[in-house]
Amino acid sequence: MPLRLPDRLPAIEILKQENIFVMDDSRATSQDIRPLKIVILNLMPLKITTETDLVRLLSNTPLQLDISFMRIKSHTPKNTPIEHMLMFYRDFEDMSNEKFDGMIITGAPVETYEYEDVTYWNEIKAIFEWAKSHVTSTLYICWAAQAGLYYHYGIPKYSLSKKKFGIFRQYALDPRLPIFRGFDDVFNMPHSRHTEIHREDVLANSDLSLIAESPESGVGIVMARSGREFFITGHLEYAPDTLDNEYKRDKNVRDDVDMPINYYRDNNPDNPPLVTWSAHANLFYNNWINYYVYQETPFDINSIE
Repeated sequence: MPLRLPDRLPAIEILKQENIFVMDDSRATSQDIRPLKIVILNLMPLKITTETDLVRLLSNTPLQLDISFMRIKSHTPKNTPIEHMLMFYRDFEDMSNEKFDGMIITGAPVETYEYEDVTYWNEIKAIFEWAKSHVTSTLYICWAAQAGLYYHYGIPKYSLSKKKFGIFRQYALDPRLPIFRGFDDVFNMPHSRHTEIHREDVLANSDLSLIAESPESGVGIVMARSGREFFITGHLEYAPDTLDNEYKRDKNVRDDVDMPINYYRDNNPDNPPLVTWSAHANLFYNNWINYYVYQETPFDINSIE
């Protein structure tokens, strides 16, 4: 079953060119199906790129998904046309009385700031708290994962001496979990961050389960509330060229930029990226939608507690 997306969302035409089946609101309303309601709080600077990356992963589920985009009122993005934001995004305060089957909160380019120094921290805290009672299961990605662990469970973040940048192998610590159904013994995940959380802090909190980690990149995925919250420190949603674009962008500004690890063929930046994470990324999101959203959410969405 395809995704149900806002009319004229740029991701629709991009994904149709990739032979991915999506439909806009006009066509979806003709189907007598109760779609799962998924809301995406997109904090990334290049919002159209992030929209497309996430919609691409969500499109592989056989269920119909109704995708909405949330924005924070206390921040105006600089890299996305205001017309796009007005057409496809809604303020949190306008959505706060609704309930959703699933939610995705993206990373944000503010990880070197203390949480309390982020200009929209108060609004983010309100959204985090709202999600506990208005969403069946929430995925927190990269900075949002660190911020969510800090807000909900008091887990601190630590600065890295060097940016964690590249593709790093991850090991599932409890392969029996439904989120890892169909996974191999090891899977890869892109990372691009300047801070980290420590495994001993996670393990010391009985409300948290460390479910994936890496010998190179540390804590990978943390689960809480029996799967109502997942905190992912990397970027399974990244497209093949995302790290390449970031690397070239930074090299044009500075001379001290390290090449992303385990990313280019033969570790040569003159070669194209070697995609080693896409299959598990699709499986992860499909498992999340199936086992932690669809099978857990009530038929009457207003019954979410």
